[in-house]
Amino acid sequence: MDLTGKQRRHLRALGHHLDPVVQLGKAGLTDGVVAAVDAALERHELVKVRLGTECPDELDDVADTLSERLRAAVAQTLGRTILLYRRHPKEPKIKLPAGS
Repeated sequence: MDLTGKQRRHLRALGHHLDPVVQLGKAGLTDGVVAAVDAALERHELVKVRLGTECPDELDDVADTLSERLRAAVAQTLGRTILLYRRHPKEPKIKLPAGS
């Protein structure tokens, strides 16, 4: 899923006040973490994932892997935080602006 700049800005504004739903620790990106992020995306559509200081994985690698495995779009990476978006297939809560 590719987002336009306008859509990314909209999602960043919505995600600004969100707290991280999932945090990666010293075990890094595991199947359990992927499942937790998947469940959170199913419920909320827009979630923050935080990499703890002891996480051995790189931010960009985690963002790419989660994006591919969960069919989600990376709206933002900032510091040690990833903002992911995946539209709910039946009942979308977030209305994205038209792409341009």
